[in-house]
Amino acid sequence: MSRLGKKPIPIPKGVDVTIADGKVVVKGPKGTLTRAYSPKVKVAMSDSQVVCTAGRDRVSMQLWGLTRMLVSNMITGVTTGYRKVLDIEGVGYKAEVKGDSINIVVGYSHPVVIKAAAGITLKTETPTRISIEGADKEMVGRVASEMRKVRPPEPYKAKGIRYADEHIRRKVGKAAGK
Repeated sequence: MSRLGKKPIPIPKGVDVTIADGKVVVKGPKGTLTRAYSPKVKVAMSDSQVVCTAGRDRVSMQLWGLTRMLVSNMITGVTTGYRKVLDIEGVGYKAEVKGDSINIVVGYSHPVVIKAAAGITLKTETPTRISIEGADKEMVGRVASEMRKVRPPEPYKAKGIRYADEHIRRKVGKAAGK
């Protein structure tokens, strides 16, 4: 049995949750999110709470906790939102926001341009720090991952794009082996 699936999700004030036709629609101050869920899991409203229940088969038990967390993340996203911060390390490496896209200069012969998805806000706090904000946790993580793939941090000098809370394990260079 899922320990997470058993917990009801409280709905804060200012958030409207609608459950119909196998979809959950959550509206709040930061936007509207929609997600379909499996018919093996039942999602219902009771007393300003969302409750998920599952059947007795193996698949519905596996989807129970997942469905509960997805709905919980939607409610958190429309109230407070999600944020990922990326740091750029390296001489001459920088980023600049232009409209709804970002130009990243990381040692290639051309700047890499990444366009933001709908509902995602890109900011550069400094030329070497990128902030990605949005209501959808999955989309914020995906955009941050795509930016990191442009130039992942390398282990010798730690140059590249990394998450702000990520620690890069440094390797000793060739000269240290002698």
